[in-house]
Amino acid sequence: MSKARILLVDDEPDILEMLSYNLEKEDYKIETATNGLDAIEKAKSFSPDLILLDIMMPEMDGVEVCYQLRENDQFADTIIAFLTARTEDFTQISALEAGGDDFILKPIKPNVFKSRIKALLRRNDKKDAKKEKVKFKFGPLVINTEKYNIRLDGKKIKMAKKEFELLLLLTSSPGKVFKREEILRKVWGREVIVGDRTIDVHIRKLREKIGNDYFKTLKGVGYKFEF
Repeated sequence: MSKARILLVDDEPDILEMLSYNLEKEDYKIETATNGLDAIEKAKSFSPDLILLDIMMPEMDGVEVCYQLRENDQFADTIIAFLTARTEDFTQISALEAGGDDFILKPIKPNVFKSRIKALLRRNDKKDAKKEKVKFKFGPLVINTEKYNIRLDGKKIKMAKKEFELLLLLTSSPGKVFKREEILRKVWGREVIVGDRTIDVHIRKLREKIGNDYFKTLKGVGYKFEF
C-alpha cells in the first residue's frame, strides 16, 4: 500500500522543516507551502490525502484556505487539520465551520504529532472503505460511479454514457492493456454491432476531455490507462 500524501502549510520555515523531517521518516510523501495562496495551488497539483494548515498566516489565513478548498469537489474528502497555538473557542469554531476535521496544538511534540497523523489517516481509511465502490481518484481525476460523473481539478467533465463506461473499464486496472475485442464486448456488448473505428473515436474524445497522458495506444492490440 502506498504511503499517504501530506501537504504541510506554515509560514515558519523551522516548523515546516521539523514536521517534514518527522513525517518523511515515516515514508509519507510531503509537499510544503508557506502561505495560503501557495497552499491552494499546491493542493490542486499534489492531491494530498491530508492537509495540515497553520491558522495564522500572511496573505490568507488557514480558515479562509479551508473554506476555498472545501468549495472544490477535489477536496471534499481530504482531511484538513489545523496547526495552532490558539485555544480560544471562537477560533476553533470558525475553523470547524470552514470544514476542518481536527486540531493539532503547538508546541508540537514529534512522537505525539506522528501518532495524531496516523490516527487522522486511519479515519480517512474508514471513509475510503465505505466509498471504494463509488469513487475512484487518480490525482486530480475523480470518477464517481454512483453519480455517474467525472471531475478533473474539481471541474465537472461532461461525458456521453459510452465514454464514461469506456473510461471506467480502462481505470478498473491501471497499466493493463485491454484488447480491442475485450473493450467492444464489455462496453458495447456482443449483440451490438459497431464500426471498427468506434473505440478509436471514443478514446480520442476522452483524450480531448481529460488529457493525452492518461491513455496509451498499443497499435494493433488495444489501449491502457496509466497513472
